[in-house]
Amino acid sequence: MRTSAAKHDLRFDASGSAVSLSSIGTTPNPLLPRLVIDRVPIDRVTMDAAVRWSIHALKQRSSRPPLLIMGPNAQLVTIASNNPRFAKALQDAGLAIPDGISVVLASRLLGKPISERVTGGDLMEQLCAECAKEGLSVFFLGGLPGAADKAAQKLERRYPGLKVAGTFCPSQGFENEAAQSARVRQLITETAPDLLCVALGAPKQEIWMHENCSSLPIGAAIAVGAALDTQAGLRKRAPRWTHKIGMEWLYRLAREPRRLWRRYLFGNVRFLVLVLRQWIAGSSRVSAEVATHSGIV
Repeated sequence: MRTSAAKHDLRFDASGSAVSLSSIGTTPNPLLPRLVIDRVPIDRVTMDAAVRWSIHALKQRSSRPPLLIMGPNAQLVTIASNNPRFAKALQDAGLAIPDGISVVLASRLLGKPISERVTGGDLMEQLCAECAKEGLSVFFLGGLPGAADKAAQKLERRYPGLKVAGTFCPSQGFENEAAQSARVRQLITETAPDLLCVALGAPKQEIWMHENCSSLPIGAAIAVGAALDTQAGLRKRAPRWTHKIGMEWLYRLAREPRRLWRRYLFGNVRFLVLVLRQWIAGSSRVSAEVATHSGIV
């Protein structure tokens, strides 16, 4: 554990109208209306736009509530379909990055194409690089024992000037223990980091962020899953080429078949069903509208 002492939820309006990044003081880059799969919204952003959006929120922390950054993928969409508490957390994310090739492919089928995948781990590293340049601080929470410390050390070496406000790996089930939960909140409150990286695994990390971060003195919080473990070298990340061709999931499955086969077999089928059901419903609605306007019905 390391520590050093020391409500603006950017989103689309209810009509789904596009919002321009120029309106929040960054280089103009219009954000498209959100894609929604089942009950989960996903922002159609590039990595560059996500970084600029997030850094702006960090710089404006004194006048805005924390920006919550989450990364819906096929697994999270399927979990949310049966978990209202988790679905609510994803729906309230200020920035929902497309963290999964399945989501990118589904976006094309549903008529709201997403240009690229933006993973939480990659965005975390990009934000650390920018924080080092801007003098902003970062707190790493979670991961395997020792992961947060090791990840912080590596990122500090990689990005000179990065201010690590603190690191902490809470015990399993800490969120169910009042004293442990209070300790985590106290550490974050005392260090008041600009960026909080939360590596508790889904859906725990998103739910914890949703229920705690609004009252913490931070600029933004990002859900990063196993990113601290891979940064620390405690888990091996899939090779970069598998990301580019959308086969990272197959690499993971080959390495951990016992743990992942059920998730990918049943989870991906469930995700496909949700997407196809939405696509069919949308196609039927469009056909009905065309028939009505043509005077066929």
